[in-house]
Amino acid sequence: MADPWRRKPVLQVVREGNPGKRAIQESAKVPPAELAEPDWVETFKGVDGPEQSAVNARCRNVASQEWRRVVPVLKLSVGLGEVDTALLKDYCITVARIDQCERELSANGLLIRGERGWQKNGATTIAGQYRSQLARYIRELGLSPSARSGITPPDPDEDDDGIFD
Repeated sequence: MADPWRRKPVLQVVREGNPGKRAIQESAKVPPAELAEPDWVETFKGVDGPEQSAVNARCRNVASQEWRRVVPVLKLSVGLGEVDTALLKDYCITVARIDQCERELSANGLLIRGERGWQKNGATTIAGQYRSQLARYIRELGLSPSARSGITPPDPDEDDDGIFD
């Protein structure tokens, strides 16, 4: 059941009609900006141990791939501004950490031998927390089909050919 207190997204009002003839609220606009990819070495620093160094290198790679995959699409669909950099960086870090947790679980299993017998691998809890955060980021950025229905695309420039042309 829909939340009666929450406003319908603009596209839904346009699609279903506006029988109450209420004014349709425009979404906030931020000036577009060219976002530079963060330096992932600052986030996933190199460490002394070769094993952890390899894990951090993989995290840098996964975060960088996610940035390059998502930013062009979001630039076109929602119009990114400089204020979105921190949110996008956190989103990419979350994706990289989920990958790290999944690799840990694949290597060591869901249960590990502890002081008091078999215990749940701590990576399962961490992965769950990152996944719930990822769901929030996906909703905020409009990366799921249901979230995209609530986003009004920016006005295209006349000289902009777009990504999908």
